[in-house]
Amino acid sequence: MDQSGYGQFCPVAMAAEIVCTRWTALLLRELLCGNCRFNDLRKGLPRMSPTLLSKRLKELEEAGIVAQVTGKKSGVSEYHLTPAGEDLRPIIMSLGTWGQRWIDSNISLRNLDPTLLMWDMRRWIDPKPLPKRRVTIRFNYPELAANHRDWWLVVNPEDGADICQVDPGHEVDLFITSTLRAMTAVWMGVTTVAAEIDKGTMSLEGDRSISRSVQLWLGLSPFAKEKSRRPEQAGAAA
Repeated sequence: MDQSGYGQFCPVAMAAEIVCTRWTALLLRELLCGNCRFNDLRKGLPRMSPTLLSKRLKELEEAGIVAQVTGKKSGVSEYHLTPAGEDLRPIIMSLGTWGQRWIDSNISLRNLDPTLLMWDMRRWIDPKPLPKRRVTIRFNYPELAANHRDWWLVVNPEDGADICQVDPGHEVDLFITSTLRAMTAVWMGVTTVAAEIDKGTMSLEGDRSISRSVQLWLGLSPFAKEKSRRPEQAGAAA
């Protein structure tokens, strides 16, 4: 008998052996959000080693959850969810919903990661409130090291949104200066842009129409609308 498993026939135990290994649920989150290339998966999992990522993808392939295919346009290997993998969507999303409702946001906000934050913001950006042209927003996190301090979000009606850590050379429409904690809290739905500006942890400078609609176009977490059910946080929110 495999000593690493639970040794139980229960479907919960059998499913947990696949889904509950370290990083697997987060890898499934990335796949369910549409990332299918190895390098894009790494961007969504910046603290996961490439070796472990390869290992987990192989395990998911063996379990029939992921299929490796060659992209029709790119010719690059891609990882697509099988019907069994897609069937995990409500389970993984329910984990996020539960976490948003019941995990203390102050604990969550100890785990700050600018790379993950900016990648997620790019993924969930809503371009509809923005001008129908290329828009460039520069984010600055003054307290971070130089290699993580500045980020450029470029939103193009034709190509979608992209994140750069090197100046793309476009005229900047809006400058956003913020602490990383404040921006992460906004993205999580714990607070708002207006509240952080009032606190002095965030400032906006540039195109007024773009700055006035930040809360609308900013890519928020898909769980941001879920309100905390912890008594102390729910009471504070009320």
